[in-house]
Parts: sequence; C-alpha cells; structure tokens
Amino acid sequence: MGSPTNKTTLYPKSHILAASGIAAALSFFLLVIPSTEVEAQKTFIPLDLTNPEVKQATALNEKVTSLLSANVIAPLKDGDFGSLAQVARNNSSKGGFIDHLRVADQEPPPLRSSAANLNDIESSNTNTGWTSVTVESGNTLSTLFSQVGIPNSTMYSVLNSSKDAKRFTRLRVGQILEFQLDSDGDLLALRSKLSDLETIQVSREDKGFVFSKEQLEPEVRNRYAEGQINSSLFLAAQQADMPHSLTMQMANIFGYDIDFARQIRQGDSFEVLFEEKHLNDKRVGTGNILAARFTNRGREYTAVRYVDRQGQASYYRADGTSMRRAFIRTPVEFARISSRFNPNRRHPILNTIRAHNGVDYAAPTGTPIMATGDGRITHLGRKGGYGNTIVIRHGQQYQTLYAHLNGYARGLSNGSHVTQGQVIGYVGMTGLATGPHLHYEFLVNGRHVDPLRVDLPVADPVPDNERERFMAQSKQVMASLDQHRTIQLAMLDQ
Repeated sequence: MGSPTNKTTLYPKSHILAASGIAAALSFFLLVIPSTEVEAQKTFIPLDLTNPEVKQATALNEKVTSLLSANVIAPLKDGDFGSLAQVARNNSSKGGFIDHLRVADQEPPPLRSSAANLNDIESSNTNTGWTSVTVESGNTLSTLFSQVGIPNSTMYSVLNSSKDAKRFTRLRVGQILEFQLDSDGDLLALRSKLSDLETIQVSREDKGFVFSKEQLEPEVRNRYAEGQINSSLFLAAQQADMPHSLTMQMANIFGYDIDFARQIRQGDSFEVLFEEKHLNDKRVGTGNILAARFTNRGREYTAVRYVDRQGQASYYRADGTSMRRAFIRTPVEFARISSRFNPNRRHPILNTIRAHNGVDYAAPTGTPIMATGDGRITHLGRKGGYGNTIVIRHGQQYQTLYAHLNGYARGLSNGSHVTQGQVIGYVGMTGLATGPHLHYEFLVNGRHVDPLRVDLPVADPVPDNERERFMAQSKQVMASLDQHRTIQLAMLDQ
C-alpha cells in the first residue's frame, strides 16, 4: 500500500495579495503624477479672448511679467502713480486679472484717487491729467486734499499764496474741485468752476503757487416778462419765468410805495424789462431791471433805472421823481422795539428821570445794523454811556446815531461815505446797556425827534442837469414796455 504524495506551496496566498497591491499603487503613481521632465514638455494652448477688457487686462499682465523678468521695476515710493504695480492694484479692484502683484514683496500704497482706470494706463507714468472730487455735505478743503492724498502742508501753501486763493475754502455741496498731480503725487494745479462764467485756479511755479481767474463775458439781452397775481407774487413771477432774485429786486424797487406783505391783492399785475445774460445760447443769469410797471389795487406805479454821468445808478418814476425816501424807517431787520422815544423815561441803570431820545431795537448780539440814509460818518468810536457809537450826517439838516454796537463793519472810519441800507455795524451791549440792543436816534436841525413818527423826506429827483438825458431814456424804455404789452395782448386775442 503506497504513501500519499505531499504538494509543497512556493508562495503563500497572503504574499501574492500584498504584491498585487503594491503593483497597483505604483501604476497609479506613474500614470497620475508626472515627472518634472514630463511636466516641462507640456504645451500651453492660448485662448482666444473675445472680451476687449479681458484682452486688455491680459496684455497688461504680459507686459508686467516681461518687466518683472527684466528686473526693471524699482521698489514703490509712497504715492508713486507711475508704477505699473500701482495700476495693477487699481485694475484688480475693478475685476481685472492682475490680482496679487507685489514688487520686492511690498504691498503697494493705497490709491490717492479712485479716478484711475484701465484707460489711464498709457499715461500713468506722467500723470498729467486731472482728478475730480465732488464736494459733499460736511466736506472741508482739508477733507478733499486728504481724499486725493495731498498733505495739509501743501494746502496751507496754496491758501497762504494770496488773498484770492482763500476762495477755495468757500465750498458748496456739488461743487467740483480738480487736482493736477505730478508723477510723485505732488500738486501741480488746483481749479474749480464757480459758475458758467467764472473758473478759479492756482498753479505751482518756481516761486510757489500763483492764483489766476478765467472770467467769461456773457452776452446781455433785454427781456420782457409780465404776470398777474392770483395767489401770490412769487408764484406769478415763477409762471412768468422770472428767477427769485429778480422778483426780490422788483419788490425792493417798489417797496417804498407798496407794502408787499399786506397790500398785494388778487388781480394785481406787473411788467418788467430786464437784462438777461447768455453764454452760447444758454441763460446763465439776470442783470438789472431796466424798467417796470406795477399795478396795485388799480393804481399804477412805474420805475426806470438811470445811471448818471458820474456812474451812480438809481431808480426814478417815469416822470423823474424819486422812487425812494431819503431814509428807511428801521435800521435793524427782524427786531422788536424794546423801548420807545420818551422824554420822561426813568433810566434802567441810573434810576433817574432821563430823556430817552431814541428807539431801542432788541436783537441778538451780532445782528447787522444798516445806515438809514446816505451820508458821511462824523463819529466812529466810544461815546460815554452810548458805548461803541456811529454818528452819520445826512446833508445839512439830518443826523442819525447808532449806539451800544458790538463792532463796526470793515473799512469804515471817520469821514467814510455810506449809502442807505449799507451795513455799518452790529448789535451789542457796550456802554450803559442791560442787554443786547441798538439805540437809534434821529435829529432834525440838531433837535431829537421820534424816529417812528417823523415824516421822512423824499429823496431828491433827477438833478436838473441830468433831466433831459433821463427823460429821453425814460420815454424809450417805457415805450418798449408798451410795445411788448401790445404784442402780448395781440397773441392772447388770436
């Protein structure tokens, strides 16, 4: 009986499984992760970028790359607008392809202005263009200089360069300031258009900043407007396409004859011949009223502007009599009477019977005080219990006094000539005063009279030596008003 045959196993089953796993892992590594040599032999296929902005950004990317390769870009200086790295940062903020460009591992400084864009790339090295900044509520000149990246020391140099340069500090919301910077970000020029007719500028020269002004001369045309009052004067004027300033001018001209606050009635009407300023067929403002006619409660009032041979302009009625009184009644607007004219008044401080030879107008300190008539200052300074005082002589017969002033208007001194309505000082409480107010006196031939009751004289008519010249002009402008009225009536009848 034979013995059974024993078969010997060369490789255990566990070894065969392990070898298979290693082979699979090696195959995956060789197939998926290429060698450096294989990676270097790959070919890049350029894409056809149809979007113009993408093409522009790509071209810029290539330009920066070539410059970096040539090692020609210097490290950035603070505010260097001329570096491509600065432009690249701005492009990145607009969604371009250059996103994290760095030079010498430095972060580019913040932009001075958001005005730079891809269109500025070619000229960014010289930066001769202008950067515009719009004034917003709360802005100061210092704020705007900071927005553009200009230090306050430069702003002070601009403002101290001349008296006119300080006009840049008088900002309006919506006003545009334009800054011109050099390649280092320093200010070359600053300009602002104040109106359609005026632009101001300061420019840097060898000796510092120099102020200049461009003043355009408009074409002046005569224009006619008329209106009838149904609800208010201002609404009627607005419907006649008259600006607010012109309406106020008309009210001031007729203000001696008509109380526009209480006497205007429905059905009143007006006609105005005035100057209108044009620049390239655009209306840029209005000038003087040349002639006007106002009908109030059925009574007609006329006004003609006349400039005499000395260059002084005044308004007269069409017959040459004056439109105005020689004096206005009150020297302070929006004030209340705190003490009236009283020869037997007890003085509030001295506690004695002492005549109050004028009228007191209570008003806040600093309220402007106006000369009530044309005249010449005979006293400006301290005057006993009156404190700071101004005395004005009006011809040979009249004199006015203004006391307890807080201060005087600039440019005035003894001997100065003043005109009716001109600001001469400001309400205060200097001298013997218990509170801020104006003490106002009116004297006729050296005698005190009640300013609220005196019959104010009418201003002088056209002088005899000017009368013939005035009447010729008056007839011409009044005929022009009549002609326009006839045309308007004819148009309404059609």
